[in-house]
Amino acid sequence: MEKRYALGIDLGTSNSALAWCTATEPGAPQVLPIPQMLSFQATGEKDSLPSALYLPLEQEQNSASARLPWESDSRPDGIVGEFAHAHGALLPERLVTSAKSWLCNAQINPEEPILPWKSDLGERKISPFAASQRYLEHLRQAFEQALASRGDQADMAECEVVLTVPASFDEVARIHTHMAAEAAGWGEVTLLEEQQAAFYHWIDVCGERWREQVSPGDIVLICDVGGGTADFSLVAVTEQQGQLNLERISVGDHILLGGDNMDLALAYTLKAELDGQGKKIDNWQLLSLVHSCRLGKEKLFADPTLEAFPISLPSRGSSLFARTITSQLTREILDRVLLDGFFPCSGIDEHPLRKRQVGLREFGLDYAADPALSKHLAQFLARSWQNVQSNEQMKNLLGERIGEDRGVNFLRPSAVLFNGGVFKADPLRRRMLDILAGWNGSEAVQELAGSHFDLAVAKGAASFARTRLTGEGIRIKAGTARSYYIGLESSMPAVPGFVPPIKAMCVVPQGMEEGTEAALAGQEFGLVTGEPVEFRFFSSSIRAGDQVGNIVEDENEIEETAQLEVTLPPAEGKAGELIPVTLHSVITELGTLELWMRHEPSGKQWKVEFNVRTQ
Repeated sequence: MEKRYALGIDLGTSNSALAWCTATEPGAPQVLPIPQMLSFQATGEKDSLPSALYLPLEQEQNSASARLPWESDSRPDGIVGEFAHAHGALLPERLVTSAKSWLCNAQINPEEPILPWKSDLGERKISPFAASQRYLEHLRQAFEQALASRGDQADMAECEVVLTVPASFDEVARIHTHMAAEAAGWGEVTLLEEQQAAFYHWIDVCGERWREQVSPGDIVLICDVGGGTADFSLVAVTEQQGQLNLERISVGDHILLGGDNMDLALAYTLKAELDGQGKKIDNWQLLSLVHSCRLGKEKLFADPTLEAFPISLPSRGSSLFARTITSQLTREILDRVLLDGFFPCSGIDEHPLRKRQVGLREFGLDYAADPALSKHLAQFLARSWQNVQSNEQMKNLLGERIGEDRGVNFLRPSAVLFNGGVFKADPLRRRMLDILAGWNGSEAVQELAGSHFDLAVAKGAASFARTRLTGEGIRIKAGTARSYYIGLESSMPAVPGFVPPIKAMCVVPQGMEEGTEAALAGQEFGLVTGEPVEFRFFSSSIRAGDQVGNIVEDENEIEETAQLEVTLPPAEGKAGELIPVTLHSVITELGTLELWMRHEPSGKQWKVEFNVRTQ
């Protein structure tokens, strides 16, 4: 079936969006206005959908009169979007948020019903996977409704759908995101890194002029800070036969640090001031204070002539004489807390502080211990240098951009593309540019301007979807952001009290592209079938030089991604015996990883997927 539409979906931690365009008609992708509940009695349309799900009380469910265009009289269990986020803040034990962050939490099963976290809702809890599916279902229904209102109707098979994920997502999170899209009715989707999508949007905005703003040898830093997360990527600009090419060369860790942390920091700063004045506020008022700080932050950043933003916190009491507590967010507090706290002018040798681990701590999301984004960026640039050093081709390509300062080697970006709602604030972009210039020997780092910070990812994904359909347009060479490894038990004689060590063997080298395979030719491994066995998977973002078959024994350079316990069907009826198999790995056209093990004499083969985490 011929595809008529190109769609880009930004499934965000805090907000989601969808952009679309026709497959052949020229013009920039347009953002889909998304119907959503604004109260129990009203609905409306907004360009983004807060990634929030509220599980209402029974009386709320029964009394709600508002209906979305695609809803019948029976409402699904839970409200998604703007009203869910606002109303759920008053009843946080019924509010599901940060599903995306939980999806990439290595300590939980993404399909286990654990959300809302710390709530006592029991059977009403849902999994991070199910929450992601709900957001994606809402977006699909909104798109279908928009087409219906135009007198059109499209089967999903007529749509080229690109769904974005952070470049830092591990394979487990990528696969579950892909599965959630299928379960939501989107059919086959292609995964694309969010940071690449933002770059594609910038190219769209610039048109042919983008080639005038970058040159061969440039390294572009994509600095992406949203509501709840921060991600960094580096893209190298090269030249082949007179044509500019782009190659993603490094990605950072998934850092749980963003605009929400900034709003909380401002709120707690003002709360401390109120406490010092003898004005105590309760949890409900604190939620109101966080909301007011968010508004005040945006107002002060937007208008440099304002010196303060007034804040009023009403009491929950019904008395006419109930006190209203007043405060103000001043520019001095804003600069001190946000600029100096989150964007300090730190050195390239200053990396994030790691808290000393106590014996027991509260289990939950692995939030960043250090709020200084500049220190996280410094660590990323140093690790990127380490990654490049492991690959001779990359080292030769980027030699002129390798810097050294205070005993630290790092890659020096020559340009930066900002993305995410945090960077709507001009002072935050200026501070980051000053920090980069300081690391660059006072040489200015160019800002690639013109992008839309909130909606760039969705629009860029739609552009990429159209490029996939037409075959026209620039493509960023990327492939896998990490190298992937499988654990091998060492073959050695039994020794009392000694467990054979596990070696990690590379099965997917960093940069392996979609639609390609890699095999270990002429090498066989022993596979146990017919009884429970455990597979262990590892990854690394700093070993770009590894090739398929390389063995890594330094555990400091790899991290465990997943463990899978499975009983594979026996070959030739032999259970529990080692049978010889060959290995080959596949990166599908859709961007997911498959590992196959083949028994050549029988032709039987088994597929092991990276879709289960340690429980």
